[in-house]
Amino acid sequence: MKAIRVRTFGPPDVLRLEDVPGPTPGAGQVLVRVHAAGVNPVDTYIRAGTYGTLPPLPYTPGMDAAGVVVAVGPGTDGIDVGDRVWTGRSISGTYAEMVLCDAAQVHPLPARLGYAQGAAIHVPYATAWRALHQRAKARPGEWVLIHGASGGVGLAAVQVARAAGLRVIGTAGTPRGLDLVREHGAHHALSHHDPGSLDRIREITGHPQGGVDVVIEMLANENLQKDLEFLASGGRIVVVGSRGPVEITPRAAMARDAAILGMMLFNATPAETREVYAALDAGLENGTLTPVVGREFALAHAAKAHELVMQPGAHGKIVLIS
Repeated sequence: MKAIRVRTFGPPDVLRLEDVPGPTPGAGQVLVRVHAAGVNPVDTYIRAGTYGTLPPLPYTPGMDAAGVVVAVGPGTDGIDVGDRVWTGRSISGTYAEMVLCDAAQVHPLPARLGYAQGAAIHVPYATAWRALHQRAKARPGEWVLIHGASGGVGLAAVQVARAAGLRVIGTAGTPRGLDLVREHGAHHALSHHDPGSLDRIREITGHPQGGVDVVIEMLANENLQKDLEFLASGGRIVVVGSRGPVEITPRAAMARDAAILGMMLFNATPAETREVYAALDAGLENGTLTPVVGREFALAHAAKAHELVMQPGAHGKIVLIS
């Protein structure tokens, strides 16, 4: 089978398409024919060798995929050959024509969703759900500000927040991105290039201080101090992403009894992970969650996808088609 292999950590061009043996499922395992694989920023950090936990070389990248079950091992009750599924992580890596998974890593893909959409579920939606519910403890009726709301995680957060009854403000950097944020449920969409956006937030919430209860922050090194300036009392900022250091004024947090919460999806406990997947499966089934695919690339063009996923102006998830 064809698969992307990384034999040394480095820039995107270390991603090479190779012929490798196809895996065989053992007990409790499932083999999936991959039709689409999701590309996430975390994939680029691992490829570059800068992530906290690195796989042994060589390896096949990727955590998200969707496709059809082609073989099952013993002890996989409830999963049959021919099932359409999406994956939440894998054993062998998803940038490949075939991926080996533990049975708990595959989930039913609703008929209303295509394979590319299925590849856009795991990291974006699990991150968004964990950030809003497990870290921020967001409550219905609260105001939530989602920075970078037109990207994969951002759009997932908009949908998850709306499904939970929150009042949503999303930011984006392009007119198309702002339209997308509105289309997927944000009550208000603001350009993060607009120097007057802070005043607009105060107008929207009707609070002279800002009045935002929860901030989902994708780029803390750029925004964290500004986030503190429009938090309501008891507000929570969940840092989902950052690309450098930041200086803040602690008194801005003190004055609001504010909390700055770090979050990594892979810190979730097994119980928290089960909770996240149960919520996502329900939302995908009942239609409150609908993944958005921004761009598709052939598997051979994984390096180009890795370049683009780190650029601003995202409009949904980038996926690889195999």
